[in-house]
Amino acid sequence: MGAALRRIQLGNALSAFGNGFTVPYLYVYVANVRNLGASTAGVVLAMLAVSALVVLPLTGRAIDRRGPLPVAVVGTVAAAAGALGIGLSATEPMVIASAIALGAGIAVIQPALATMIVWCSTTVTRSRAFATQFFLNNLGLGVGGLVGGQLVDPAHASSFVRLFAIEAVMFLVLGAAIATVRLPKSPRVEDAVPTEERAKGAWRALFGDRRMVWLCVLGFVLFFACYGQFESGLAAYATEVTRIAPATLGIALAANTAAIVAAQFVVLRLVERRRRSRVMALVGMVWTVAWTAAGLSGLVHGAQAVATTLLISTYALFGVGESMLAPTVAPLVADLAPASLIGQYNSAFALVKQLALAVGPAVGALMVGHGLYVAYIAMLVLCCVGITGLALWLGRMLSPAQDQPHRAAAVPAPRAEAEAVGAAA
Repeated sequence: MGAALRRIQLGNALSAFGNGFTVPYLYVYVANVRNLGASTAGVVLAMLAVSALVVLPLTGRAIDRRGPLPVAVVGTVAAAAGALGIGLSATEPMVIASAIALGAGIAVIQPALATMIVWCSTTVTRSRAFATQFFLNNLGLGVGGLVGGQLVDPAHASSFVRLFAIEAVMFLVLGAAIATVRLPKSPRVEDAVPTEERAKGAWRALFGDRRMVWLCVLGFVLFFACYGQFESGLAAYATEVTRIAPATLGIALAANTAAIVAAQFVVLRLVERRRRSRVMALVGMVWTVAWTAAGLSGLVHGAQAVATTLLISTYALFGVGESMLAPTVAPLVADLAPASLIGQYNSAFALVKQLALAVGPAVGALMVGHGLYVAYIAMLVLCCVGITGLALWLGRMLSPAQDQPHRAAAVPAPRAEAEAVGAAA
């Protein structure tokens, strides 16, 4: 891993650590500590998502025109201002405005960092680079949440102000780290120096790429069926149907993080030389087992230990699946993108993820809240079976270099070109 990439990864890990300080406590802080009420806390959480949805369509164009580095720095400054603003806000308008700045900043940072990682890696090393980023993100979030829990005191607002101030500082550290990165003079993608003309017709080009459109559909189902349920539908199902204690739910979330941290590089060695489409199809199968275990946990009456074990297994299996996706999906987005539209493709995929994270919790909470437990589990099992089908179909559209870059890199050039022509035909 080059020095530039190491600096990006370190800054990203520190910002995740700062973010982990505040994520579990934001609702409680706004609603109870600042006494602004549950409705204001709900608006604040919604604004984090809405602001991201607003800025993401514009972010890709900015990255492709100006380059990822200045866009990422602007995002870190906005996120730092938003985090500090939330900590200091005592009124509803101020806390909502701060949430908008925080959500927009984080939304800008993600595709900009992804594009910087693409610039600093090759097709062969890209899977490991994105797997490392995902590993450090989860490690930072987990450690940050644990440390933040020791520092916070609901009886003293100043303890929360300290947490948000630390988060703001970590965003600024990320900004400083990437501001000093020297991107390659010749980025490791063809024709990658941004120009004014590149963004013209970007969305038309993206929607005309049926492989990218198919990957976005697959991505929406992936994020809807996993991340979109963690803090809403699955958590509600666990407490209302499986009847586990809130403290046990925290253990389940810890099991998810532990599975990611423990499995990431073991899984990477197993999947990075295999076809990406088949790895994503296997994720669908793993998550089908996970949701089946969740469903069974609600049927095991009178054996609470068994039910609890099944539910914790659900979260752990999600972690295994996430570890398989990290070196697979983001590198595939980069390899599908024309060199002049890498930022646009990364931003579009981030937008798809954000939409799934907005729709998923609403659907999950609505179904579980109305007692549609069987329908809820059945819907998500079908989604996971659909992931397998969508991934296998996508594999038929990809060239050998896109689906299995390690193998394609080992094929002599004339043979690789012949295979690419055959795939296109």
